[in-house]
Order: sequence, then structure tokens, then C-alpha cells
Amino acid sequence: MAFRKAVKGAVLVGGGAAATVFGLSQLSEYKRKYGRLASVEAAECRPLKKYDSLPSRESHLQALRETCEFDVLIIGGGATGSGCALDAVSRGLKTALVERDDFSSGTSSRSTKLIHGGVRYLQKAIMKLDFDQYRMVKEALHERANLLEIAPHLSSPLPIMLPVYKWWQLPYYWVGIKLYDLVAGSQCLKSSYVLSKSRALELFPMLRKDKLVGAIVYYDGQHNDARMNLAIALTAARYGAAIANYTEVLHLLKKTDPQSGKSRVYGARCRDVLTGQEFDVKAKCVINATGPFTDSVRKMDEQEVQNICQPSAGVHIVMPGYYSPDNMGLLDPSTSDGRVIFFLPWEKMTIAGTTDTATEVTPHPIPTEEDINFILTEVRNYLSCDVEVRRGDVLAAWSGIRPLVTDPNSKDTQSISRNHVVHVSDSGLVTIAGGKWTTYRSMAEDTIDAAVKAHDLQAGPCQTVGLVLQGADGWSPTLYIRLVQDYGLESEVAQHLANTFGDKAFEVAKLAQVTGKRWPIVGKRLVSEFPYIESEIEYGIQEYACTAVDMIARRTRLAFLNVQAADEALPRIIEIMGKKLKWNEQRKKEELATAKKFLYYEMGYKARSEQLTDSSEITLSPGDIERYKKRFHMFDKEGKGFITVLDVQRVLESINFQINESALHEILNEVDLNKNGQVELNEFLQLMTAIQKGYVSGSRLAVLMKAAEENIHKREVISVDRSGGGL
Repeated sequence: MAFRKAVKGAVLVGGGAAATVFGLSQLSEYKRKYGRLASVEAAECRPLKKYDSLPSRESHLQALRETCEFDVLIIGGGATGSGCALDAVSRGLKTALVERDDFSSGTSSRSTKLIHGGVRYLQKAIMKLDFDQYRMVKEALHERANLLEIAPHLSSPLPIMLPVYKWWQLPYYWVGIKLYDLVAGSQCLKSSYVLSKSRALELFPMLRKDKLVGAIVYYDGQHNDARMNLAIALTAARYGAAIANYTEVLHLLKKTDPQSGKSRVYGARCRDVLTGQEFDVKAKCVINATGPFTDSVRKMDEQEVQNICQPSAGVHIVMPGYYSPDNMGLLDPSTSDGRVIFFLPWEKMTIAGTTDTATEVTPHPIPTEEDINFILTEVRNYLSCDVEVRRGDVLAAWSGIRPLVTDPNSKDTQSISRNHVVHVSDSGLVTIAGGKWTTYRSMAEDTIDAAVKAHDLQAGPCQTVGLVLQGADGWSPTLYIRLVQDYGLESEVAQHLANTFGDKAFEVAKLAQVTGKRWPIVGKRLVSEFPYIESEIEYGIQEYACTAVDMIARRTRLAFLNVQAADEALPRIIEIMGKKLKWNEQRKKEELATAKKFLYYEMGYKARSEQLTDSSEITLSPGDIERYKKRFHMFDKEGKGFITVLDVQRVLESINFQINESALHEILNEVDLNKNGQVELNEFLQLMTAIQKGYVSGSRLAVLMKAAEENIHKREVISVDRSGGGL
């Protein structure tokens, strides 16, 4: 106790001094940027017109084709591009946005799901006296508070534990975390605190116990990134922006300015990816907000321009929820190679990541087995030896590309900027690049400010601070209770809908089908273990979902939570979408193939399935091999050396267990390595080896065969009591 008081006393003096120096140095800039907010709020701003219902995608495309000239055309529908659209339209500018893929299909849906200032950036700012890093943290903490306020249904504060294993690290980390609180100032979510070893283990029982000294807990924000991005885009649409996904830019439109004689960008030639129709969209200002693809659009403007994007891949994995407490994250501040690893509860699962490796720019990044194993190794270092961290528990994995940039406005063009960069080319193309998810709003504000200045646009001041996003207006933490009471939804489903759609959850509930059961009355689940229901697919179409991938990855988050569950849900999702969108059988087959390919390569299904291959070594003990052979031969009664769907069906029927044939085909296909429609003895032994090593978990065939074996043995036991006993 005395030690802690002494440390706190010394630290408060030193930390307070450091914070004061930084605070005073930042004061003038902070007042310049944020001090005007009070005057904006106090002024009688132009009331914003908001549409009650969303226009259809076809209406947006018609507006893009037929509008004579927009004030701004934004290329890119990620967080930054959507933020620019909302900022521009809320200032009274005639706004258009086009996105080649779906909203949030790139980096914006593949983040760590944190809304944070960046503890590690503050550490670098202090250690290296880097004023730019400090300014970025300060800005991010302001934006964190704003984002939690404008979308409370999609975001919430999250306590994050920093375990300490050396005594000297306790005051060191405590100072850093307290400075993080101080920089946040009045926008600090909750004050950080120190935990004893016993208390830390009580809150995070999976933590490694040996040599643990204590822990420090601080608070950051967490959100549903893809849904947040979509909420920003949909809010812009409700305020009158013309937005269209699956609309790519083929080239920029240019003309010569009669006054200056310079070539100027005045729009873009676009193509509807779904129909192939091409059209021109004209605008006074074109904004490039394409993240990792920044340079490809810049080269449309000027072919010889130097690249500024330095892409970096960050891989994340998802594991079962039992790997972490429901409401406590974990930060590993110094991994074996100096990177930071987060271990966070999210959507009742556990996210671990991220990596940081140089990569090529691609629209389809793939998580590598090397990165997955690196994360698993780091997780093992922090979890108790009682917790077996298995490769087979990786339910999904993805890679996102960070668009780090060098500043073209700087003399030192080789220096990577962690802050965002706004650049206006000679032809008037405005590029916004770099930055981070949390600061999307301030990035958008700076971008529209630059656009207004460069193109002399008639616009009011920025109005997005405190401007609530779709779903937030009527949301409250108890809204889900009304959904349960009014519609007869399961409590878990109602909470999910409320925390995904906010006050729009009632519209989703109205579309829900009757289950035919006593309870729940409505709301058929897509897969049993997740609270996603079929009516979300129908509502997702109203939210501009055009493909099955849009549904499993961004309208629902099934692909990010469990690739196998997403794969199982695909046929029903495609059936519902096909009916609403009038798809023919060929289109349905194409959608299924594309979605399976997405899961296989981009969401880690390939890496997961490769844990069991036809070249896998069988390392079972002789006793285990004999035991598993007996189990196999219970199904292979004829001694063929393989089992088929009919064999499994016959055994299951003998114990009065019913399962439909299509489900059985799926179950056997997971183990059928050579895809010949049958599971051979060797394949079964390879499966059991992989399960024993932890490479594979949750194999439905293994569970099914074990349960059937146990049931048959029970039925074969002859009760002595029933036989009457005797000698």
C-alpha cells in the first residue's frame, strides 16, 4: 500500500508536468479546431432535411445519371468516403458517392473493432517527443467520444486489461495509462485503475498466473465496424446524398479551364458493375477516398505521379467466446517481435490480432497460416497453461490492408505519416489518405474544408459533431425489451437487433416470419447458435445489399464470426435474396460459388481446412487406433473400408435419431479429403489425429459418431435387475 502511494505521488508530479507541457503546446491548435464548436452549436444553423425512408439503389443511380452537376463526387464507400458524404451533404452541398464494391467491403470492415486514441502512439509520442503522434492521439480521443455519442447502439466503452509480469513495469505502464486519461481530459470514458494479482485473475481467470504482479485496466471504445460504416452511408443518403455501391470509376473526366489554361477534373465516367451500364457523373469537385487504392485513382489524374500509399496487412482471428471474459479485453504491449496484440470480446466471440506486415494492394487480401500461428503463439504466452489454445478453435480469420501514406505535401516524401493527409492536385482532385477508423469524421471535415477552399464551393460550417447516425435517435439500452414484448422475439435476438439496427430494429421485427412454435413467436434463425434471423436478409436488401457476400460479411457478421456457420447459412440466404431480387437459377449458383470462394480465401476457411489434408500424418497410439477403428466399423458394417451417407443414416435410424440428408452430405464433405463422396478409414484416422493435436475442433462427424457409439453401447447393456438376478 505504501509502495503504491509512493509511486502515485511521484508519478502524479512527473506525469502532471508532462501533461501540462503537452497541453499548453497544443492549446492554441485545439482552440482553433474545436473551440469554434460552441459558436457553431449556438448559431442558428440551417435545419437539415431528413428523409423518412431510404431511396432505392435504382433511385440513387438515376440521380447520378440525371443530375446536371454535383458539388462533390466522392470515390470510395469506406468509413472515410462515407464520412465525407455525410459531412458534405449536411453542409448543404449537392453530394454524390460511388463505391466499386460494397460499402465497407475493404479495410473498414476488417479492423480490430476498436474506437481508440492509440496507447502505443502516445507512448511513441512521449518517448520520441513526437508532437504529430501526440496530436493524432488527442484528435482520436476527441473523435472516440463523439462516435460513442452519435451511435450508442453500435458502440460502447470496453475495459482493457494490461497484465504486468515485472515489478518495475507497474509504475511505468501506470504513468503511461494515466497520461492517456489526462490527454482525453473531460472525454475520458472511465478512469484507469490498478489491480492486484488476485483481483486480475478474478476478472480474467484465463490469464497466466505465474510471475503475474498485477494489472492495469483502462477504457477504450468498441464497435461493429461494418455496420457503423453502413450507418454513416445510410445517414448521408437520408440527408439527400446520392450514393451507389457496385459502381466503379472507369476514368476521370477532364477539361481545360479557359481562364488558367490548366486541365481540370470535373467528374468521372462510371459503370454499374451489376448491369454494365456506363454513364458520366459531373461534379465541381472530385474527392479520392479509396484507402489502399489511393494511388490508382491518383494515377487516373496524373499517370506519372509518385505512389504515396505504403500498404500494410493486419491479420485478425476469431476464437470461441470462452477464451475471454464477456466484458474485459486484454492488451499485450510487447510481443516477441515488438508488435501489439489485442485480445478482445466481440459479438460473444473473441478477437485476437493484429499483425503488421508489408503487402501488395489487392481487393481480396488473404490471411496466411504464418500470421495465424503468430497470433496463436502470442495468445498462448498470456493465457494459463490450463487453457489449451488450439489451432482448430480459429473460427474465422481475415486480413485488412492499412493505407499508411507518405505526405506528398512534405519535403521528406519517404517518411510515413500516421496522421491523415489531404492533398489537392494541380487539376483539382482532392485526395484524403492515411489516418485511422476512429478519426474518420475529422478526416472528412478536413477534406470537405479543403474541397470548399480549392473549388470555391458555397457551403456552411461542419455539422457532423454530435450528428446522430441512423438508428440512434430512438435507441435506449432497454429498447430490446419492447421488441420481446411487442413481437415475441427471443431475448438474445431482440438484443442483437437493438444493438445492430437501433430504433430501426422494429422495422426488421415487422418483417420476421412466424415460427409456428409456442416461443419465440417470430424470428427464424439463419443458424441455431447465432441470433441472426431471416428477416435481416430482407431488410438488408433495403440497405443496398446486392450479393450474398454483402449479407454474410457486412449486413450480418456471420463470416467474421464463424466461416462454417456462414457457409451453412448461405443456401437459405440466397433463397431469400433470390426471391426478392428475382434471381434465376444460374444467378443463384453464381452467388453461392462466389460466396464460398470469399469464405474459403478471404475469411480463413482455406487455412482452416488445410489443417486436415490427405497427406496429414497419423500419430495416434496403437490403443487409440484400435478404438477408432471399432467406432468406424460400427458404421462400415460391410467392411468396405469407407462409409457413405447411407451408412451413417442407417446407424442413426437404428437409435431413432433423425437428420436430413443434405445436412449429412455437408458433415461428411468436411472430412472427405479426396471429394469422392465417401469417408475412408484413413481419412477418419487423420481426422481423429488432427482433433487430438488441436488442429481441428468441433468436427460434426466425430461428435456424431461418438454419440452414436455411446448410444448403441447403452442399448446393448443388459440390466441385472430386469433379468431377475440370480447366481
